Amino acid sequence: MIEAGRPSPLGATPDAEGTNFAVFSSIADRVELCLFDAAGHEAQRINLPERTDSVWHGYLPGCGPGQLYGYRVHGPYDADVGHRCNPAQLLLDPYTKALSGEFAWVEAVFDTNSHDSAPHVPKSVVRGPCGPPQFVLPRVPWRDTIFYEANVRGFTMRHPAVDEADRGKFDGMRNRDVLDYLKALGITSLELMPVHAFIDEHHLVKKGLRNFWGYNSISFFAPSPRYAKQDAGAEFCDMVRAIHDAGMEVILDVVYNHTGEGGGSGPSLCFRGLDNLTYYSTEPGAPGSYINDTGCGNTVNVDHPQVQKLILESLRHWHVDMGVDGFRFDLAPVLGRHNHGFSSNHPMLERISADAELRDAKLVAEPWDPGPGGYQLGHFPRNWAEWNDRFRDSVRRFWRGDEGISGELAQRLRGSADVFEWSGRPPLASVNFISSHDGFTLADTVSYEQRHNEANGEDNQDGHAHNFSCNYGIEGDADDPDILATRERQRLNMLATVLFSQGTPLLLAGDEFGHSQRGNNNAYAQDNEIAWIDWKQAETDAAFLDKVRSLIRLRQETPLLRLREYLHGRLETDTGIVEIEWFSASGDAMSEHAWSGENQLCLVLSEKRKTGGRSTAAILINGSTDDCEFRLPESIDWQLAFDSSAVARLGAGTLSMPARSIALTISREG
Repeated sequence: MIEAGRPSPLGATPDAEGTNFAVFSSIADRVELCLFDAAGHEAQRINLPERTDSVWHGYLPGCGPGQLYGYRVHGPYDADVGHRCNPAQLLLDPYTKALSGEFAWVEAVFDTNSHDSAPHVPKSVVRGPCGPPQFVLPRVPWRDTIFYEANVRGFTMRHPAVDEADRGKFDGMRNRDVLDYLKALGITSLELMPVHAFIDEHHLVKKGLRNFWGYNSISFFAPSPRYAKQDAGAEFCDMVRAIHDAGMEVILDVVYNHTGEGGGSGPSLCFRGLDNLTYYSTEPGAPGSYINDTGCGNTVNVDHPQVQKLILESLRHWHVDMGVDGFRFDLAPVLGRHNHGFSSNHPMLERISADAELRDAKLVAEPWDPGPGGYQLGHFPRNWAEWNDRFRDSVRRFWRGDEGISGELAQRLRGSADVFEWSGRPPLASVNFISSHDGFTLADTVSYEQRHNEANGEDNQDGHAHNFSCNYGIEGDADDPDILATRERQRLNMLATVLFSQGTPLLLAGDEFGHSQRGNNNAYAQDNEIAWIDWKQAETDAAFLDKVRSLIRLRQETPLLRLREYLHGRLETDTGIVEIEWFSASGDAMSEHAWSGENQLCLVLSEKRKTGGRSTAAILINGSTDDCEFRLPESIDWQLAFDSSAVARLGAGTLSMPARSIALTISREG
């Protein structure tokens, strides 16, 4: 016999004698707890006996970990006014920490009919307490952080050292050879694309495709069974421990802006059937119509306190219980949007920023979404960093030879003070990248001028149309030695620009050895060899990979490339005096004409330490198609630390550089 139980915590909470079930629904007339056997057949339905402040709850003696369950909600159904209760739909527990079973696109999963959806949807699973976290967090300082974005499945599916059974799984990511590779590369923080349980979109399934990226969540607590062999939660934790033991952080890409239930004609799997108007934003005066600020059919209603609670408790779960070191928030302006627009003081953002249990977590925003006023670069709270697309676009445009970009590039090199300093944030708030999962890979940026997304089945109309890319003579694969040499140099130039710039670098997995997606700049549906990392390319491009490793090592060994504060000429710090100067190739200070009309510049950073001694670093950039000779500040004993061309010549106070190249010279005295 079920007992009253308690309304907190939400979810299924087992103890030695049974399990407490608690679920929020402000609109339900009755909530049934449905129990399933190991084969997924419904065995029992039990009404939750109590309701406390819109939380339905009950305690079931004898029910323990491993029990499959779901909810059926009895209440009003009128889609035009936003009420979507239909007891024919078996609903996931929003707080479930594990799922069992697959989702199928059949008529029964839509709430517009009375067919039982239970045989066609995943079931929630009662999960026992995780116990002590037992995670030793690396706690990498922001100043030392280098993000590396990877997809759990795509990173390991073709890796020769990963066992067949582990490929595409959490277990594959903890393979010793995989971790040794990442450690040797020098990255500090592995940023995983979404691992929350998700489903494939209907239009993809009809085309015989799958969602590869994972931005279609149906649960904010449960890891995707797709990435597990048996127990997704345990295998995820094992992966995190292994990555931590290797000295690296785990950053999760999280999608709290929309869910896989889609628009009004989408499936009813969880939130819609529990309390549609609580969980989703609808049009003012038209509650039957979803606001679609995400471009994915629905938008999560972060104005509602219950939704804020859900997101906060999800973040705490992943950080405290699962060992995750930080989060990258997909389409983050949604988390700060009221009906009247975005606010950096939105309660959702403020609660995340101030939460005591998240104080050690790295917080990174993707500061744009497709909604009105959706571009919010530079406007997130002070303890957040942000992906900086202005950095990406400026660097791509400069190196492909666009005119008048030198001044813009200079702003990005010095940490984008024009974007972040006004709000009191340091250069490290700028996450600098050239490529990410969304868009061309680095190799494709120098090989294609047009997107080639035909495999997506959308008539090549999807993905970015403007990529600031250049193919240097022929679209796609080339065998001309000059074209290949130019492409390789430009890849190295752009990666060096990322790693020499003030801010926090982010690399896309595979860019360090020329991974290509054949010109597909929107590979979200390519769960195949188009998007999977080709590890044979790492052998082919081994010399380039070694250069990238040396670049990362050089950044970590050169504190002047990782400043905590912005420089405006001269800055006195606790350790000494730091200065910044800009020069043209002639050695003269940059003039207004040089900023707007030339693409040869030299940035000199120096620190005179209070304890004695001086360190100096000069970043020299020749973005033109002509060779040039830079005059370096005299009376400094320069050493050439890096040269993308491999043929630059350092003389007495000069550095001769070929076209399209970047170099770093350093000096350490005392």
